Amino acid sequence: MTVDLKGRSFLTLMDFSPEEIRYLLDLSAELKIKRAAGLRGKSLAGKNILLIFEKTSSRTRAAFELGAIEEGAHVTYIGPGASQFGKKESAKDSAQLFGKYYHGIEYRGYSQGAVRDLAKYSGVPVWNGLTDEDHPTQILADILTVEEHVKKPLNEVKVVFCGDIRNNMSYAWMYGCAKMGMRFTAWGPGELAPDAGVMARAIAASGLTGAAIEWSSDPACLRGADVVYTDIWASMGEEAQIPERVRLLTPYRVTKEVLGATGNPDVVFMHCLPSFHDFETATAKEQFKLGYDIREVTDEVFSGPWSVVFDEAENRLHTIKAVMVATLS
Repeated sequence: MTVDLKGRSFLTLMDFSPEEIRYLLDLSAELKIKRAAGLRGKSLAGKNILLIFEKTSSRTRAAFELGAIEEGAHVTYIGPGASQFGKKESAKDSAQLFGKYYHGIEYRGYSQGAVRDLAKYSGVPVWNGLTDEDHPTQILADILTVEEHVKKPLNEVKVVFCGDIRNNMSYAWMYGCAKMGMRFTAWGPGELAPDAGVMARAIAASGLTGAAIEWSSDPACLRGADVVYTDIWASMGEEAQIPERVRLLTPYRVTKEVLGATGNPDVVFMHCLPSFHDFETATAKEQFKLGYDIREVTDEVFSGPWSVVFDEAENRLHTIKAVMVATLS
């Protein structure tokens, strides 16, 4: 099967077939090998790329900028509050303008509707760098990392996501596992149960691939996990919810005991970053002074032999580069 993604937007893995996702993963691995060999590409030579960031970022911005530059493109960055997008100018109007200037657009922000409007009205490929509902470029990097560190085919891999199981990373994992035939369990409190509609879509997609998608509050669900994954407990704009999140999610903190409960000596720990794993950040220190331990994972796990978080972070570059190359060249 020949895969041609030129001109396509990358808004969610639910828009892609397993074969198309496989193509992107293989292209990512190929680009990673070329970079390690010191080979620079020209797949994006002459292309102009716009990065719109309504939410700040380290890895996403660095990966999109560097990935584009290494393939020969020029990049414009618009940070939070630096444009009229969605303020004095509608997403539709902005999209039509940006589509006249640029060959491709990345959006990182709040609304999935905003990134869909950019794709609908710009006339150029649009890439989702994160919304409140999804994070597809992260999941591509995560699956590539799983293939590098878990010695099983994807359809035998079990991923357990711990903590806030109705956040964008939990949902993105559901979609990725459903598409690639993997086993996914979200482990967290019933008060933060996944959206029923999201679950239904993921389960429907899993029917075509043999995937298993479920959620549970029972720690017994950890048994047999190959990957234990977590994310911070309060995302941007949710700081006021920290006291309640700490109350609900402390039992789901990833510890050495949680990894032991998998019964798998080869289990790996993954995290999309940034992470509160110690008290060396200003935010963690401030919250601890207020009486709240916001660590979603212990430093023993984060910095231990199970952790592949920085290999995972590196793979953001290669998978993001692959998405841009596949859709623009």
